[in-house]
This record gives sequence, structure tokens and C-alpha cells, in this order.
Amino acid sequence: MGKAPTSRDVAARAGVSQSTVSNVLTGRPGISQATRERVLRVAEELSYRPNLAARSMRTQRTGRLAVVLPTSTWHASKMLAGATQAAQKAGYAIEVQTLAGDPEARQQRLDEIVNSGQFEGVLSFASLQARPSGEAGTTVLSLAEFDDDMKVSGDLTDPTPLVKMMEELASRGHRRFLHITGALGYPSARARRDAYLMTIERLGLQSLGVIEGDWTGESGLKAIRSLPDDAPPLAVVASNDVVATGVVRGALERGWTVPGDLCVTGWDDLDSSAYQVPSITTVFVDYQRLGSRSLQRLVAALRGEPEAASDGELQRIIWRESTGDLISAKPPHGSTRD
Repeated sequence: MGKAPTSRDVAARAGVSQSTVSNVLTGRPGISQATRERVLRVAEELSYRPNLAARSMRTQRTGRLAVVLPTSTWHASKMLAGATQAAQKAGYAIEVQTLAGDPEARQQRLDEIVNSGQFEGVLSFASLQARPSGEAGTTVLSLAEFDDDMKVSGDLTDPTPLVKMMEELASRGHRRFLHITGALGYPSARARRDAYLMTIERLGLQSLGVIEGDWTGESGLKAIRSLPDDAPPLAVVASNDVVATGVVRGALERGWTVPGDLCVTGWDDLDSSAYQVPSITTVFVDYQRLGSRSLQRLVAALRGEPEAASDGELQRIIWRESTGDLISAKPPHGSTRD
């Protein structure tokens, strides 16, 4: 086994002093952005990892960040993957903390994490507001993308992709639409319903209705079974890919073709959606990018640096066969196909 790289090795390759390497990895100000990026790039190339325990004794910095989740969800792993990658690149280790119990217990636990002195920074996806003590010196970044049950809120409720899908389908000649919502206790479901209704009115389209669903395939299946025989041709805007799959099943039961009699859109870009027949036109939500971007914001706050410019959209349309698109076709309106 080869010798583990040291800060001296990083300094030599980057053409800087060891103290500069130390200053970069401990997040001290006064280092140019070009130098910081060069040192971090070399550290990554050499697979150099600082000794966090030794660094803590020397600098009173722990080199540790906490990521706080109010509960565990299916997309948490993607966000954590992005956050972990960004933390490692910046020279930090992260620890995941979850909150349990009633609101008072969760608030108490969050305050304990923030004021424990174990973490230089805390990235919180909880809707609770952390209360750092004067002695803690911990930087806290609380995000608004999720509520206390990890239901999407904030910027991730933006229904713009739904509007763009409807506009594109209308430009292809579709005039009759149906929307199957998610559970309306979710801000995202309400935002998409409202955007659907406004787009129907703005474009002068015909709506066969808004059917309240619950994010399940069964709700999509039942909605299609309830339609009159003369419903097609029809564009169905489903709340997610699972509902869209139920819509396709219901259409096939009735002898309707997809695409053809019905075209169908979903949301979330589930792994299965690209492989079923027909593949589902959907909206991809980049939770890994969200985790990485959020951790970078925390590190910038720790170092007193301006936040980096956003590196791309968190949501984008993927056009597939359920709307009559070839997967290799050119994406309309700047959106994306697999």
C-alpha cells in the first residue's frame, strides 16, 4: 500500500505553501478563488483527506458539518449523495441527523445539534428554525424546499414544467385536457392544479375536469375508467409517473392507444418510466443537485464568501413516447429528452 498523501504533497503540486493549503482546507478568508480552486482540485486528484481530529485540536475547528432531516424519504438519499460530494470537495465530513417526536422534541433536538460544538455548520431541511447560542459559533442554513413532513415546498413547487408541457402539446394541436392531481394536502399538488386551470383559460383549451388523486396508480386508473367513451382525443396531465402509469393501464383496458387516443405526462422521472411501454414523458427533479447546491451555500456562509451562481435548473422536462416523442428527437423549448 502506497504512502498516504500529505498536505506537503498537495502544496508541492499546487505550487503553494503548506500554510495556504491549511488555510484553504479550514475555510479561512483571504485566499483568492483561483488559488482555492487549484488547491481543492489537487487535493481531489491526490485523494488527500485532512486529519480532522488533528485539525480540530490545532484550529478549534471540527471539520464536520451536520445535515438535518425531519424524516427519511425516498429522495433523501439523492440529496445526501450530492451534499456528501460537495462536502468532501470542500474538505469537510458530514454527519446525518434525523429528528423524531412531537414538534417540541424535534425543536429541542435541533437546538442540541446546533449548540453541541461538534459541527462548524448545520444544513437543515427541517421547517423548524434553529436557535444557536452565543457560544456555539455554528453557522446554520435552513432551507425552504421542504416542510416538516418532507413534502416539497418552496422553489420545488414551481409548476412551470407543467405549463410548458401543456403549451407544447397545445402547439401540436391538442385541445382537450384532463388533470389528475396529487393529494391536495401537498403544496406541489395545489400549485400544479392552479397552474393547469390558469393555462386552460389562458390558451382557450377545453378541460374535461380536474380529478383529485392521491399520487397512486389506482387514482389514475379510476380516473380513466370514469371518462365517457367520447373523451379521446385527450391529453392527460398526471401528478406523477405512478399516476401516469395507471392512466396508461386504464386507456389500454378501454382499447384506447397511448399515444394516439390519449397522450400522457407524469412527474418525478422514476427509474421505471423510461423502460415501460410507452415510456413516460415526465419532469426530472435533480435532488442530488439540490443537496450539492445547498451544501455549497452552507460552506460559502461558513467562509464568508458570496454564494456561487446556480449551475442549472433543478427541474426539467423529459419528452418520451407517451406524448408521441421519439427518445432521440430534438427537445422542444429547451427541455430535455433521454
